[in-house]
Amino acid sequence: MRRFFDEELSELYDEFLEMGSDVNVAVTNAVSAFVKHDVELAEQVIKADKYINKAEVQLEKGCFTLIALQQPVASDLRNIVAVMKASSDLERIGDHAVSIAQATIAVKGNNRILEIEKLLEEMALVVESMMTRVLKAYVSLDVEEAKRVAEEDEKVDDYLTKVVHKSTQGILENPETVTGGMEYVQVAGYLERIGDYITNICERIVYTVTGKLTELN
Repeated sequence: MRRFFDEELSELYDEFLEMGSDVNVAVTNAVSAFVKHDVELAEQVIKADKYINKAEVQLEKGCFTLIALQQPVASDLRNIVAVMKASSDLERIGDHAVSIAQATIAVKGNNRILEIEKLLEEMALVVESMMTRVLKAYVSLDVEEAKRVAEEDEKVDDYLTKVVHKSTQGILENPETVTGGMEYVQVAGYLERIGDYITNICERIVYTVTGKLTELN
């Protein structure tokens, strides 16, 4: 019975990792579409979101099935519940990627500010690195790495502050950039929220290993 449980849990982890990889690609493509004004790529991100949603449903179903069949002890139950909640975090990250993609379509043809787009690219790189690292940390249940990843969220917050400042400055200097400036702030806000959800996943790693609800960063 224990071997069966471990195999099923390992399969859930594999599904979680695959879902996380798809979400990371969605974020990367969404930001790339925004800064390159690539509406076609943005539409691909929007269409692909249904597969991310389906993956979350499948993971949740697998978690409930494992609980029902195995009636796991407390430590094993923590594992399952944490995976289920972390998959929900991934689904929300996917939703924010869609929002960024939709912003690409909304601002096409508007005046753009290249300096801010560069900041958004840099901000996205931090987020993408956090995502890659947290997925690896989850599979290996590496608490210390999870804590280090959560610390990176401060950089994301700093980028948000910079984008808001530069956007406001740009709008004041050239009112024709007002629509683009507002979208920059929105996109930076979506990336900031993604950083928060990644931090949530870091906290779930700590909970899985220690049984303690810990607020990181």
